[in-house]
Amino acid sequence: MKKSKLLTNLKRTFRMGFIDFWRNGSVSVASVVIMTVALSVVASLLLSRALLNSTLAEVKNKVDINVYFTTGASDDEIQAMSEKIQALPEVASVTYTSREEELADFKARHQNDSLTLQALDEIGDNPLGAALNIRAKDPSQYEGIAQFLDDQKTASDSSIIDKVNYNRNKQAIDALLRIMSAYKKLGAAIAGVFILIAILITFNTIRLTIYMAREEISVMRLVGASTRYIKGPFVIEAMMYGVLGAILATIIFFPISYWAGPYTEGLGTGLDLWHYYLVNFIPIFFILLISGIFVGAVSSYLAVKKYLKI
Repeated sequence: MKKSKLLTNLKRTFRMGFIDFWRNGSVSVASVVIMTVALSVVASLLLSRALLNSTLAEVKNKVDINVYFTTGASDDEIQAMSEKIQALPEVASVTYTSREEELADFKARHQNDSLTLQALDEIGDNPLGAALNIRAKDPSQYEGIAQFLDDQKTASDSSIIDKVNYNRNKQAIDALLRIMSAYKKLGAAIAGVFILIAILITFNTIRLTIYMAREEISVMRLVGASTRYIKGPFVIEAMMYGVLGAILATIIFFPISYWAGPYTEGLGTGLDLWHYYLVNFIPIFFILLISGIFVGAVSSYLAVKKYLKI
């Protein structure tokens, strides 16, 4: 009996919340719009973070270490160095490029630069040394490989290693990591501001709703309605703002991600935003839904606690 009464009161509370939502008309619409904007910012932050993470992964996958040898290095010396490098547990592969191949690649890259090619012809001899391209099993292991190569270079005054290009690649990765960190902080701050605006708007909406329903509240008090029964509809109404805001924000990003998909993939991020959105639609919607309900519940709780004195 007690359980049945609780269920009946719960149904009435939800029904009254829905009635209040539709009755307030334009006020409810304005609150839903603000909530939609705030949750759209949250969705933008989620998608942007996915793009940045994918971009970083693409950059890391393209990172390698190129070891350039002096022109006087013999094939046996280079082979011995290659075997040392391949013996390292961090190394996935080592690719050898001869002096002749390096020269051919150089000419191909500068085929439209007549001055460079002319200067190369005047030298007469091949000024380029052989090279080894090294790929690690994991991007985090390049640091150890680079340290090994530095040790080999400084171990002897007559080292066959001319230069190692790791530091330049490392600077590019570190710069991208700094950009990602700054963007995450900025994005979180912007999302926080919009969520705060949504809370304030919803807070004032519930306050206005309480004022408009003051006569009904007085009648409910007279007939002995419980505090929970009186406050419940206002909380349900605010939570509806969050639910509808989450649904609208999710719908909005269907055409946006569809339009942006080819562009994001073409920019070298390695991510088709449209495909990512479809695959992750449920978790994204769940995050927006929980965020919207939370914002609505918090703002309504604060408004009811402050203005609904029972």
